[in-house]
Amino acid sequence: MRFSLITVCYQAGEQLAETIDSVLAQTHPDIEHIVVDGGSPDAATQQVIARYRDRVNRLISEPDRGVYDAMNKGLDAATGDVVGFVNAGDMLAAPDVIARLDKAFQATDDELIYGDAYMVDAMDIRRVQRYWKGGTYARDRFRSGWMPPHLGTYIRRSVYQALGGFDLRLKVAADYELLFRFLYKNRVRAHYEPFPVVRFRLGGASNRSLGHIWRANREVAQAWRLNGERPPWLIMILKPMRKVLQIRRMKLLR
Repeated sequence: MRFSLITVCYQAGEQLAETIDSVLAQTHPDIEHIVVDGGSPDAATQQVIARYRDRVNRLISEPDRGVYDAMNKGLDAATGDVVGFVNAGDMLAAPDVIARLDKAFQATDDELIYGDAYMVDAMDIRRVQRYWKGGTYARDRFRSGWMPPHLGTYIRRSVYQALGGFDLRLKVAADYELLFRFLYKNRVRAHYEPFPVVRFRLGGASNRSLGHIWRANREVAQAWRLNGERPPWLIMILKPMRKVLQIRRMKLLR
């Protein structure tokens, strides 16, 4: 089974190198790595791209309309059976992650498999600040603010072909909308594998400040409406509370 791993970046510098190295370290023999750069003007990113040009399967470097537009470009270029995202600065949690996911897909007809995620300090990847436990899949968990970790989620490419990619009307919660559309609205077959899939740096658009968190929550409600559903009124409270529980879980694991 072939896996397409998509890395989007913009002015990522050596963090892009860390991500590529984590993909190159995988034991799985059939990985297509696609790097989508938004036309980074900085020398550091260009040097990394030049250094690894022959070690990625596809490089797209051109201006885009934001991270979700770049992700859609990666989806358009992908040829694998299963697609996952490892954005610049993030790393696969262990060298056997893709091999374990391959085994899980081979053993089932499920179309989407997700695991757990380490959420690490932006400046020190050894420092885990939150542990995002995907947990057993149940469609109705969306009603309590749940979603699987997007960067810990792998999906058969046929699902993207049938249901589409990221909705560019959303600026910070298009990943939530996509998973909501796949899992809740269209009932894509899914299950949970209880192991860490990715280490990703905190500081993304939906976590950057209280203002961004509020905007993300507004877009979560919008995602429901875009899919013809009425958002539960408690979701605006319950979803941020899940982030607090992730921090508490990390403290208990230490």
